[in-house]
Amino acid sequence: MAATGVEAAFRMLEGRWKMVIIFHLFDREVLRFSELERAIPGVSQKMLIQQLRDLERDGIVERVVYPQVPPKVEYRLTPWGQAMCPALDALLEWAAQRPQPEASPPPG
Repeated sequence: MAATGVEAAFRMLEGRWKMVIIFHLFDREVLRFSELERAIPGVSQKMLIQQLRDLERDGIVERVVYPQVPPKVEYRLTPWGQAMCPALDALLEWAAQRPQPEASPPPG
C-alpha cells in the first residue's frame, strides 16, 4: 500500500525541473514565467511550460493570468503544494548528512 502512494507521489514530482521549480516557488512564493526562466538557466522555454502545466494539473502549482496587455502570468504553490515544505526540508537535511567517502591513502 505504501509503495503505491510513493509511486503516485514520485510520478507527480518526476521530471528534471519540477523540484527546482518547486524550490524556487518556496523561496519566492510568487514568480512570473520570465522570472522562473531566469532563475533556472538550464531549462528550455518549452520544457518549463510543460513542467509547469504538469504541476498545475496535479494541483501543486497555481497559474494566475491577469487580463492585461501584454498578459501577466504568475505561478505560486497551492496550499497543498506548500504542505510539501516539511517533507522537502527533511529531504534536504537527509542529503546534507550523506557520509563523505573516506580518503584513500596515497599510493606508495
